[in-house]
Amino acid sequence: MKALVLSSGGLDSTTALALAVAKYRKENVIALSVSYGQKHDKEIQAAKAVAEYYQVEQMFLDLTPIFSYSNSSLLKQSTEAIPEKSYARQIDETEGNKPVSTYVPFRNGLFISSAASIALSRDCGVIYYGAHADDAAGAAYPDCSPIFNKAMNQAVWEGSGHQLRIEAPFVNMNKGEIVKLGMDLGVPYELTWSCYEGGDVPCGKCGTCIDRAKAFAANGLEDPAIKIRKR
Repeated sequence: MKALVLSSGGLDSTTALALAVAKYRKENVIALSVSYGQKHDKEIQAAKAVAEYYQVEQMFLDLTPIFSYSNSSLLKQSTEAIPEKSYARQIDETEGNKPVSTYVPFRNGLFISSAASIALSRDCGVIYYGAHADDAAGAAYPDCSPIFNKAMNQAVWEGSGHQLRIEAPFVNMNKGEIVKLGMDLGVPYELTWSCYEGGDVPCGKCGTCIDRAKAFAANGLEDPAIKIRKR
């Protein structure tokens, strides 16, 4: 079987790619990296480095026009600044009644739907993506939740004539657990990029930077990407 992995260049998707390579071998894995109008291309550059490291085929898709109507703070057209606070604090401020400002409307749904068409055309039987429990908590990113994953998996399975399924290996795991698994797999986290800002080094202040630092700290580690970029 061949696997297609949604590869953003971040910590979670890179760990998912490592799992797919370990299970299916690199020659049977395709990394799909999607542009969606984000404010910088650091993610795509990281995804290229990761794909080269694992020696897998990489494909690119540009869905920017679909998201051009959104004012998500992650996108180029947004007038909102990216919050410099943890997701937990952002959720408290909204009382969990709406997604955080960096949520891009139905992004994972569109990514998975597009990936399904490509996967079927390339004879893949499974799509991997890196949704995890921390992102789903408090409805911060509702398209990362177990119920969303279950619904999308059913839709893809039925819509593909029972040829394609979704694998979200971290949907019930937190980021600290993902890092632990990734370290066991030898994931090159120094190549990855998670920060929502596009500076030379991660800002350390946005929600994903804060969560990433906590995940490595939970394992008694310093983020190797930070150490490399400080040199």
